[in-house]
Amino acid sequence: MSRSRFVQQAMGLGPQWQAREGWFDQHPAELEKQALLQTAQAQQAEMAATISSLEPEQPSTPMPAVELPRSANQPPVAVNVTTAPVSAPEAANPAILISPAVEVAIPSWDQLEQNVANCQRCQLCNTRSQTVFGRGNPQARWMLIGEAPGEQEDKQGQPFVGKAGQLLDNMLAAAGLDRDRDVYIANVLKCRPPGNRNPAPEEILACQDYLQQQIRHVQPTLILALGRFAVQTLLQTEQTIGRLRGQLHQYQGIPLIATYHPAYLLRNLPDKAKAWQDMVLAKQQFARLSQSV
Repeated sequence: MSRSRFVQQAMGLGPQWQAREGWFDQHPAELEKQALLQTAQAQQAEMAATISSLEPEQPSTPMPAVELPRSANQPPVAVNVTTAPVSAPEAANPAILISPAVEVAIPSWDQLEQNVANCQRCQLCNTRSQTVFGRGNPQARWMLIGEAPGEQEDKQGQPFVGKAGQLLDNMLAAAGLDRDRDVYIANVLKCRPPGNRNPAPEEILACQDYLQQQIRHVQPTLILALGRFAVQTLLQTEQTIGRLRGQLHQYQGIPLIATYHPAYLLRNLPDKAKAWQDMVLAKQQFARLSQSV
């Protein structure tokens, strides 16, 4: 006897018994099974809609061509900015969207000076009396770059106006250079570190683009870097001035001579002779560079 027939006999049902229509469809177990199936189907549909929304839309019609900036001697160039759809990672990559030939504009000289005066990029803005932008001729062919303003520079707003500045003026005069006409002088930092301490790396980093913009404006024929922090910042090195002086270096294609800071020379008088040798070398290199122009 089969199991189903045994169950029917035990329940008093005859061999012709059949379940009434819809009885199993309304069984609680069957209803629960149908509910779970419907929930799973709804979740799959929601997931498919979410994935579809992440795919980039393809434009149906092309956008008009854009005319790129050009010089007076170049014909206009039209570029169709609608091409095949770009994936999300490519659209976020600036190297793909920005041409390497496009040079970022720098502010005007007056605007740059104003930006420095209003700068609050590091904590030195809380302790300075005023910023120290630079001095001299912005069109000079010599550019002298020091480290940071001192006490007198912070008070007067001009670089190299204390005792170190007087020594530098005497060295320039001995080399036949006028500080107001023949050179432009600036510092790596535009604010005085408290107590004339050494510049901190984060302060140099916060201030470095101001100096880079000054150099781009002046476009000097020769740079004379004064002091360890100026030399190491411009040359991106940790070597000492003793190893770097006495030779010609390059800063972004501009010849550079490394020498001691005048404040250091006031404390180490025997090295004045070495600093004068560096000045003579700079004069010789400048004369050679002037002849090749």
